[in-house]
Amino acid sequence: MNNEYTKDAGIFKALCDEKRLKVLNLLRSGEKCACVLIDDMSIGQSTLSYHMKILCESGIVVSRQEGKWTYYRLSESGSRYALERLLKITTPEISNTK
Repeated sequence: MNNEYTKDAGIFKALCDEKRLKVLNLLRSGEKCACVLIDDMSIGQSTLSYHMKILCESGIVVSRQEGKWTYYRLSESGSRYALERLLKITTPEISNTK
């Protein structure tokens, strides 16, 4: 299978869950500690970890470790790539044949 499609599937998997969409919305205002996301979403740490793994693997979110906490933020390049791929695969090709 084409590696590009495998990457696309990871991106769209990241976007097809309500909890992950809520995380993305929360991250729009800037970097957040996992502890803040856990509180804001009223979920457990293992549930958050599962969703953040998918979001980070998609490239849309990046993380950094500081002490015992992980901080997450939107990746500008990952978000741009996801948008470009969505546009490319959903835009009809224009045929020049008559």
